[in-house]
Amino acid sequence: MSDMTDERLRRWRLVLGGDEGADGTGCALAGQDAAMDGALTALYGRSDDKGGRGRDRSAGLGGSAPSVARWLGDIRTYFPSSVVQVMQRDAIDRLGLSTLLLEPEMLEAVDADVHLVGTLLSLNKAMPETTKETARAVVRKVVEDLEKRLATRTRSTLTGALDRSARVSRPRHHDIDWNRTIAANLKHYLPEHRTIVPERLIGYGRASQSVKKEVILCIDQSGSMAASVVYASVFGAVLGSMRSLNTRLVVFDTNVVDLTDQLDDPVDVLFGTQLGGGTDINRALAYCQSQITRPADTIVVLISDLYEGGIRNEMLKRVAAMKASGVQFVTLLALSDEGTPAYDREHAAALSALDAPAFACTPDLFPDVMAAAIERRPLPIPDTSVGNRT
Repeated sequence: MSDMTDERLRRWRLVLGGDEGADGTGCALAGQDAAMDGALTALYGRSDDKGGRGRDRSAGLGGSAPSVARWLGDIRTYFPSSVVQVMQRDAIDRLGLSTLLLEPEMLEAVDADVHLVGTLLSLNKAMPETTKETARAVVRKVVEDLEKRLATRTRSTLTGALDRSARVSRPRHHDIDWNRTIAANLKHYLPEHRTIVPERLIGYGRASQSVKKEVILCIDQSGSMAASVVYASVFGAVLGSMRSLNTRLVVFDTNVVDLTDQLDDPVDVLFGTQLGGGTDINRALAYCQSQITRPADTIVVLISDLYEGGIRNEMLKRVAAMKASGVQFVTLLALSDEGTPAYDREHAAALSALDAPAFACTPDLFPDVMAAAIERRPLPIPDTSVGNRT
């Protein structure tokens, strides 16, 4: 029992930090524990005002690149990768380390993730040429890891959806859609034989031989959408590699930029974005609307927190017009693993009233959302989404 008590006190001491009094735990740290405590204190350490009891915290990394580099090395030594990435994000936010990320040696020391990519993209215009090559290498590594994780399932899920959406009336045996065939022939049920005579067969087509669907990804590149921009660019490249889809990728703030010609390299897409600035969703949708030539075969995916700086009523009219023409319209408040984002609830409710529910989507759910849109099935909206509450 004593060993369990000591371990509990040790953990509390590491959580609470503390000074010479060990924050009331009576537990002194030594060796690796002391080094871990030092790394935590550098980021989360309390101020010199002992009366603050931790309420007023300050940082101890200083402003020099060497001390930050040592700290980055320490946290990778003492903590797992998932914790390291959280601490790095906290250091960027709490200590203002963005400027240090403009130095190549800093980038080489950081464990890269989606959030770091977002930070680098926001610093893109201020980045010196000596750092850009290193930054692109960091971004490329994250993008390649995401593609490995997401591409195979996305392609297989959407290929199946495309095949199912291309119905034929004289299918080969292995292409028969038995569920739809049985439903279409229920009136031909023979009770004495307890069977259905399928006078009309419904089958899957083979969608991969030609372009079957048009997809337009319309991505809000305001600063709050950084992680969504990263994931959307990766998915854009995956969709763009499928011959049966004609994919267009559009990013916007108050301006609209078509990055479709860069879809084969999501890193080029990402460095073609400019995170930050205002938002004009109406203007972006006007451009997307102008690119639609086959409404019944088009899916428009708007990825935005819906904080509109343009003309609200015009935005809603465009969505209504697209849906009336046969376009499948999907609104994602975020495309990330970060949970429900901040968003404009009034606009989300207005879209929901147009039968275009807005919801946050994880990268793992995105292939299922697109498959449902391709097949014109109800979208797999998470229970916590605004689309299920409005």
